[in-house]
Amino acid sequence: MISFSQAVDIVMESDIPVIGSERISFTDSLNRILAGDVISDMDMPPFDKSSVDGFACRKEDLAYELEVLETVPAGVWPSKNITGGYCSRVMTGAPVPAGADCMIMVEDTEILPSGRIKFTGTLKKDNIALKGEDIRKGEVVIMAGTLIRPQHIATMAAVGHVSPLVSVKPAVAVISSGSELVEPGIVPGLSQIRNSNSRQLLAQIEQTGTKGNYYGIAGDDEDITYRIVSDAIAENDLVIITGGVSMGDFDFVPSVLERAGVRILFSSVAVQPGKPTTFGLHPEAVVFGLPGNPVSSFIQFEMLVKPLLFRMMNCNWKPLTLKLPMALRYVRRSADRMALIPVKITGEGTANPVDYHGSAHITAMNETDGIISMPAGVKIFEKGEIVSVRQI
Repeated sequence: MISFSQAVDIVMESDIPVIGSERISFTDSLNRILAGDVISDMDMPPFDKSSVDGFACRKEDLAYELEVLETVPAGVWPSKNITGGYCSRVMTGAPVPAGADCMIMVEDTEILPSGRIKFTGTLKKDNIALKGEDIRKGEVVIMAGTLIRPQHIATMAAVGHVSPLVSVKPAVAVISSGSELVEPGIVPGLSQIRNSNSRQLLAQIEQTGTKGNYYGIAGDDEDITYRIVSDAIAENDLVIITGGVSMGDFDFVPSVLERAGVRILFSSVAVQPGKPTTFGLHPEAVVFGLPGNPVSSFIQFEMLVKPLLFRMMNCNWKPLTLKLPMALRYVRRSADRMALIPVKITGEGTANPVDYHGSAHITAMNETDGIISMPAGVKIFEKGEIVSVRQI
């Protein structure tokens, strides 16, 4: 048995398949991983731009009545420069005429019977967004390795980067093991249970911007399991099989993996839940064997599989971690292994451990916002003690 930190190091330092890249439309790039820098093709703003609806003036003229030369709406270039005794009315976002060094807001002016304007306020700032103050032409605005979110799509639109280079999505296989399993649409018979693990894992995979390939249920037959696993390895970059990794008479997944040519790097981790988590490498794919209990498989995917999936796509992904006080005193019975504890973040900003009855109690995860880790040898977290909450 190895420590959980050793398991993380082995997974994240392992040789993994090389994933290529492709160009797609930026409108289809949400949740994809950028494989090349996004570079601006222009200065932003592209000209000195008014930040307010008002009048473009010279500061030295603000004590005098000013004659209005023209009105400049957004999208129109000024036809007149500002000289002594003159101003132009300029809308928000429109170019500031040459010669002006400030914009005064409409609400700080008085329109005189003559049609001239008089400044009645106090100039606290220039109200001009200067050319290139946000972005310079040729500047990297989004770095390769970024997980693309809506704000990145807006940035790509602004700089004309309409065909970003992104990492190809890894092909990920999901297999469930166990003759006791039936699909969710079937009413279980005696001694049967519905297969929730696969649907859970497929959804977790989709959250990474990837799409899983479901290979169904492998019953308790070693040859059938071997054929399904072999097909999954040949057709995918990463294979996840749940169940059959413990020490029971029908838990033959590790031996099937070895028969399929997988070099197993570990098969037992000092962590709760998730002790029988298995990890191995095949020349064509990375393989995980996760425990059959859904809470275990959920947590081990978040802690081990998800970071590797992002690494396969060359993503600079880091889980969001919050430092929060414990909502209550938490005591566990045994401290021989590191514990990964699902918690809910309360409205008061505390971490409240979810009450669950073991690693088969999947509905308890409905309230879970994050995971905290309790080191081996530690039995108690006191109320108010600061813990690191890894959000999920």
